[in-house]
Amino acid sequence: METKLETQYEQFETGAAPVKAWTRGVPIEDAARRQVENVARLPFIHGHVAVMPDVHFGRGATVGSVIPTKGAIIPAAVGVDIGCGMCAVKTSLTSHDLPETLKPLRSAIEKAVPVGFGDYGDHVPKASEKVWYQRLKERYDLLQQQYPAVATSKSPARQLGTLGGGNHFIEVCLDQDDAVWVMLHSGSRGVGNRIGQHFIAAAKAEMERLGVLLPDRDLAYLKEGSVLFDDYVDAVSWAQDYARMNRAVMLERVLDVLKASFKDFATSDHAVNCHHNYIAREVHFGDKVWVTRKGAVSAQSGELGIIPGSMGAKSFIVRGKGNAESFCSCSHGAGRVMSRGAAKERFSLEDHALATAHVECRKDTGVIDETPGAYKDIDAVMAAQSDLVEIVSTLRQVVCVKG
Repeated sequence: METKLETQYEQFETGAAPVKAWTRGVPIEDAARRQVENVARLPFIHGHVAVMPDVHFGRGATVGSVIPTKGAIIPAAVGVDIGCGMCAVKTSLTSHDLPETLKPLRSAIEKAVPVGFGDYGDHVPKASEKVWYQRLKERYDLLQQQYPAVATSKSPARQLGTLGGGNHFIEVCLDQDDAVWVMLHSGSRGVGNRIGQHFIAAAKAEMERLGVLLPDRDLAYLKEGSVLFDDYVDAVSWAQDYARMNRAVMLERVLDVLKASFKDFATSDHAVNCHHNYIAREVHFGDKVWVTRKGAVSAQSGELGIIPGSMGAKSFIVRGKGNAESFCSCSHGAGRVMSRGAAKERFSLEDHALATAHVECRKDTGVIDETPGAYKDIDAVMAAQSDLVEIVSTLRQVVCVKG
């Protein structure tokens, strides 16, 4: 349900569709702004483009943007980590139940959920997961027959229940009432990447075939009604379902670790599993449109979502306010304030260790690009979108697992 609220966005004109940006008090780099303006100039934008406070430069379209379209979809705007998102659940534990030393708990989680970019041939679906996976496998087999290029050497079956690397993580957190939560971030793994790459290339080839000139080649689009469009929507739907299942499987495995470690362990009904890189068919301003959320979360009225900070910052469970101007969306996190390369040059291991002193996590050079200073101030990000969501729970991590 959409709601007309007193909004706090800033609007700038592009010569075509306007842009409404929830960026008061947070930085937006010039390169990201140019990307947003390029998107707004496309002829099939519905109304305006919405920009979230975690906005930063991405491939083709900015991360932290909501792109409503009629008659076309931009594969690169969805990206290659299709269906990437968050999952979280509250447990019956409190901080008093946790051991003084948390490294064994972190090690147990890393053993239960493989991390990094491997294939994990010995990590196959459990019996309880096989019905889910079989349904997805049947759809994937059909897709693979039609488009052999989406096949990947990293089997979707073997990567089910694995984290990946980069900004993907698993965390044990405490909320404002001292309750323990499990929260994780991951997507559709290698197979989602192959699907994204294949259709991005196909869209570029289609633009060349049709002689369409674009301000950025990564804004190549597929026209609704074409075979490519229909196949892309089907493939993205598959990848989004796979990503959601992948998070659910990992969450179950982390909870199994906690069940084995603590007596009288239980979880609450207060659980969330949401995408932030995806497409959806929705009705906005009276029209049915395709909504691409690239680094943005659905925030329909009453809908629960997750907005994480960085390795050393707070995260939030939020409830959407259904703000129509944002196409009922909010940010998907704090958002990067500098590139990974810039973070590696700027921050030392000592900087990283100090910023994550309160967290049991990796303190090595492999995660310097994920250090808290590489991200925007999460409090400023939340303040900039107070008309989009209300905070339900504030979480701080005590354990963080990264690939």
